[in-house]
Amino acid sequence: MTKFRWKLTALFMLLIGLSVLAAGLLMVNTYQKNHQAALRDHMIRELHVLNAAAPWPVMEDQAEQSEYLQRQAKRFKEIAGMRVTYIRLDGRVMGDSDHDPATMNNHIDREEVKEALAANTGSSIRHSDTLNQNMIYVATSVIEGKGTQARGIIRLAMSLSDVERSLSNMWIALIFGLLLLFALAALVSYRVALSVTRPLERMTSAAKRMANMDYAIRVPEGGRDEVGDLARTLNAMAGSLQERLDEIRENGTRLQSVLDNMTSGVVMIAHDGRITIYNRQAEKLLGSSTRERVGRSFAEIRHHFELVGLIREGLDNRMPIRDELTVYYPEERLLEMSIVPMEMSGDEESGLLLVLQDVSAIRRLEQMRSEFVANVSHELKTPVAAVKGFAETLLSGAMDEPETARSFLTIIHDESERLNRLIGDILELSKIESRRSPLQFSPVELPVFLGRMGEILSAEAAKKKITLDIQADEELFLEADEDRLGQILINLMQNGINYTPEGGKVKVRAELIIQEIGEEEIVRITVSDTGIGIPRKDIPRIFERFYRVDKARSRSSGGTGLGLSIVKHLIELHHGTIRVESTIGVGSQFILELPLLQP
Repeated sequence: MTKFRWKLTALFMLLIGLSVLAAGLLMVNTYQKNHQAALRDHMIRELHVLNAAAPWPVMEDQAEQSEYLQRQAKRFKEIAGMRVTYIRLDGRVMGDSDHDPATMNNHIDREEVKEALAANTGSSIRHSDTLNQNMIYVATSVIEGKGTQARGIIRLAMSLSDVERSLSNMWIALIFGLLLLFALAALVSYRVALSVTRPLERMTSAAKRMANMDYAIRVPEGGRDEVGDLARTLNAMAGSLQERLDEIRENGTRLQSVLDNMTSGVVMIAHDGRITIYNRQAEKLLGSSTRERVGRSFAEIRHHFELVGLIREGLDNRMPIRDELTVYYPEERLLEMSIVPMEMSGDEESGLLLVLQDVSAIRRLEQMRSEFVANVSHELKTPVAAVKGFAETLLSGAMDEPETARSFLTIIHDESERLNRLIGDILELSKIESRRSPLQFSPVELPVFLGRMGEILSAEAAKKKITLDIQADEELFLEADEDRLGQILINLMQNGINYTPEGGKVKVRAELIIQEIGEEEIVRITVSDTGIGIPRKDIPRIFERFYRVDKARSRSSGGTGLGLSIVKHLIELHHGTIRVESTIGVGSQFILELPLLQP
């Protein structure tokens, strides 16, 4: 914009200079013409005065006439200060104030003489070789009396040096004035150009910042002229663009938030194979970051060869694809994948939208459900088959043998009880998992509570001569659902009694623990026994439904295989944890850790 300002200043100066120069030339030319015309008129009047004062002599003797005219010319030169020349009609010089007429050329061809002969008066301006300067010549014909016949020509000549000197001074004044005017014009032009270009510079700078997405810039609006209107229009446009940009950014942020918080992985691929969208869940499922993927080709996803092949097939065929595939990076997952062709914009070819859903947990739950149904069917089938078999035997005639009938009825009763417990545990586990029975938390005094649990199981322990050792810190309270906590401890204590040989020991210990991290207070309840122990390979699975370490021993003890699964779910509902430590032939201990106060 500075170049434009200087160009505008130079243009103003050029226009002003040309205008002043043209005016100066016109003025000088006019002055010269007017001055010369005034001088010519003055000289004509002088000629008339001269002719009246010294008329052309009437003499027959040419020499005498020439001598007379020579004297008159010199006398008038002394009076008027102008050169006087008397010329005969044939052009011969009869008298001259400055030169000897005998030495002078014939003047018949002089312009002023020709004009005087033709129109009584003539004038011309030319350079005098004799005097070596520019001269103005005025001539008039001499007519005596009332006649029309001229007797001769009188010519006056005057130097133009004074006029030329005045013109030179005028030119010098004009040049100095022009230079001064140029200086003033430069200053004024620069100020005018600055007043014109400064708003344009501001608007240009603002436009450049707008081109760089900075729409907060505003231009001083100035006056009510066209520049001010342009500034106001530019500010209005910037404000409108700022609003639109804020709206676009808000929508973009909202869209990005939606994409990042989706539980499905979303990948958008342009028609040329470049990845344009790669959300946070896609990072988690495919194991690479958005920065590594966006703007690069899908073919660079090197850890998922099968996925790359399906994307390439989608780009080639432009047909929807739905499939499940297993990925092994960053970890093994089963993904449900949908590839849908979509238009990227009005001018671009269609790209692909890839939606990934982790169905590993769903498929695992379906498998667990299938296994659960199979296990339930198997567990129900055993007591039902036993009841049915012994009932058929009784109906076939065993009723007539009292001892056999009593034995069979006892077995039918035991299997019915077992079937009842199994159904009860299945219903209980289902209710716990579906959260249909919310926990009712209240303060539980553990010393009293654990003592009551020991009383409930004391008879069962006495049958096997097993010692119950219950210890709890004094005045130790725990916020829990008392019924569910009792269910947890009875399950664990019963397991300890069932899997401990006669004469063994089952110990329950409750204590307050303050964790080092966060100084959170927890209650640790340890249920240990001196039983047969659990093999190391079975420990990770003992909380699964229907899993039994010793299936024959479990069935003989009346276990359903669901007790520890119910325990684990109830502890998780209490926001606690459970772990197992066990040694074959030495015994096992179940360690429960529950928060002192529920969150």
